[in-house]
Amino acid sequence: MTLKVLNLKKHPTINEKWVQEEIANDPSILGLGELIVRDKERVQSGAGRLDLLLQDPETLKRYEVEIQLGSVDESHIIRTVEYWDIERKRYPQYEHAAVIVAEEITSRFLNVIQLFNGAIPLIALKMTAYEVEGKTYLTFVKIIDEISYGLVGEDEPVDEPTDRAYWEKKGSKKSLEIADNLMKIVNQVEPLATHSYKKHYIGMTVNNAPYNFMSFKLRKNDLITQFKIKRNPEADQLIEEIGFNTLPYDAGWKLYRIRVGAGVTEAEKEAILTLTKMAHEEFSK
Repeated sequence: MTLKVLNLKKHPTINEKWVQEEIANDPSILGLGELIVRDKERVQSGAGRLDLLLQDPETLKRYEVEIQLGSVDESHIIRTVEYWDIERKRYPQYEHAAVIVAEEITSRFLNVIQLFNGAIPLIALKMTAYEVEGKTYLTFVKIIDEISYGLVGEDEPVDEPTDRAYWEKKGSKKSLEIADNLMKIVNQVEPLATHSYKKHYIGMTVNNAPYNFMSFKLRKNDLITQFKIKRNPEADQLIEEIGFNTLPYDAGWKLYRIRVGAGVTEAEKEAILTLTKMAHEEFSK
């Protein structure tokens, strides 16, 4: 089998539109997770068109993707950041990340992109095209990943506080009731813990101070419970044995994430209690 690396910038028939369609047909090839396509060639007021708008169906995080054949350049970087900024202002209820895709990312522009990272959640992917037996395949390597800052810190109230009424609208009374029931389990471990209503999640407070060893992200009919625990075999095995509906482990924030609905079994309650103890113990160290 002969493997031939292609230069898409100089290719006689393959163009940026073809690359866009390949990614749209299977966004997972980017290596950013099982994303779905929200839009293609999305019109940006006074600023052109966004190549691809992708979204994580679980977390609802959105990715503004701009594709460049050949080497990345100034206009590509500016365009990517501009489209990201427009989308995040248009839809502030979602988390957003800017994604630069190019065949070459030179050291000069690598340094420029790294300057943005930290202030802007920016991902840079190096794209390579191969021809194998007459067919063209794309691969993507993450050159720069966004910096993740985790949950709200104990001494910096970064996330805007809200109240219970806000979450009744953003989530529902049903999911709030689930959160209340889970707090009864939490209080077996930390009796002083109470809900802390924030714009993007419901955290924990103890004696009016942030204590986010756990948090909840409410949806209409259920919620995502997040346990701040370093990944370990014991927790992995427990979650697998119970058969929780899970989201992928968040290595950046060190979070186990499980979906919890209204009908929690006794076995699930015991498992949640065990995970709560793990999270509390780690957080209290």
